[in-house]
Amino acid sequence: MKKILPALITSLLLSTTAQADDGPVTAQKLSDHVYVLFGQGGNIAASVGDDGIYIIDDQFAKLSDDIKKTISDLKPGSAEFVINTHHHGDHTGGNENFAKAGAHVIAHDNVHKRLEEQHGEGSGFLPRISFGHDLKLHFNNEHAHVVHYEHAHTDGDSVIFFSNDNIVHMGDIYFNFGSLPFVDVDSGGSVNGILAAVDDVVKQIDDNTKVIPGYGKVSDRSGLIAYGKLVQSAKDVMLKAMQNNASLEQVLKADPLAELNLEYAGWLPKEKVTTLFYRSLK
Repeated sequence: MKKILPALITSLLLSTTAQADDGPVTAQKLSDHVYVLFGQGGNIAASVGDDGIYIIDDQFAKLSDDIKKTISDLKPGSAEFVINTHHHGDHTGGNENFAKAGAHVIAHDNVHKRLEEQHGEGSGFLPRISFGHDLKLHFNNEHAHVVHYEHAHTDGDSVIFFSNDNIVHMGDIYFNFGSLPFVDVDSGGSVNGILAAVDDVVKQIDDNTKVIPGYGKVSDRSGLIAYGKLVQSAKDVMLKAMQNNASLEQVLKADPLAELNLEYAGWLPKEKVTTLFYRSLK
């Protein structure tokens, strides 16, 4: 039960508060074959072309019909694959619905493990294809490279590189809100892992790359660099506050993140961010 609770709590938090907007699912065209879909959960990427359709993440179960309709408006048909960037419910909640419609879910081995802990062995939420370090999906005249970044937002994060279209989907490694990320320490996430992932992606893309974050507007390389610098600044002020073996209570009282002058979401207040950064850096 202890293993299940953190993931369930995370899923509940995100499902109720991460997006207050109950509006429809909308699509933004990024290239001839790739779109980003915005809704109430994590941003979805859709590859649409001669071979068919596949998507990256699928938000919540209640949105599956809206997502399917939005996709079918782009190209008649249903998704053949769903790639999960990680296990949280705001990115995997539609897995079962899409699987019933014929899609094959793909994710890192740790995503399979955590979804199995939540939903049980043989559940329709589980990936049918899982991998260790990376894999490539050769579909729609693209060779999408799915790469695992360990201990970043969680222990199962994947970043998807569309080399031909010069697009990358970061999942929740990148929160494009001008604030700090949710470091899911209880699911194997870490501050250093997020920084390492961001640094590695920055080295692989160029100034024309379109960067899809887990949440927020589509960004670019300069935006991702700025985000990495912000996370690094937060790490630096936290480490300074943690000197001399300061306790969590002492650090919370010192409020080191205040000097960054950031705004925080209701579901991820500054105190929670401070606590997660402390636990990770400790």
